[in-house]
Amino acid sequence: MTTAVDSMVLIDLFQQETRWAPRAATAIDHAIRSGRLVACDVVWAEVAGRFGSDDVFAAAMAELSVEFDGIAEAAATRAGRLWRSFRQSGGVRRDRIVPDFLVGAHAVERADALLTRDRGFYRRYFKGLQIIEP
Repeated sequence: MTTAVDSMVLIDLFQQETRWAPRAATAIDHAIRSGRLVACDVVWAEVAGRFGSDDVFAAAMAELSVEFDGIAEAAATRAGRLWRSFRQSGGVRRDRIVPDFLVGAHAVERADALLTRDRGFYRRYFKGLQIIEP
């Protein structure tokens, strides 16, 4: 099984400051034992920005066995279509931006499930996507 991971789950784990850190660690461990754990380029960039150096970031991701899995054209197109639909239906929340749709579309196209804390958003816009919560 391939599980895509959302940036907040990795950030929760790496920062160890949130109440979510233990749950993130358990969910990530389970995902790795069940198959592959992948992060798309959006997640990769968001998490990398939290580290002081590229080397430390790379080592942390390698230690977790998180694989980089870039967004394919089909996923990017799907994300754009869903974002357009969101905007046309009156969606104006600034926290719902294109990267959220890219993460979800990547999971639909390239994984069997998405590990995320944001279940409501992904269930609403990515019907049929298996959501795993930490």
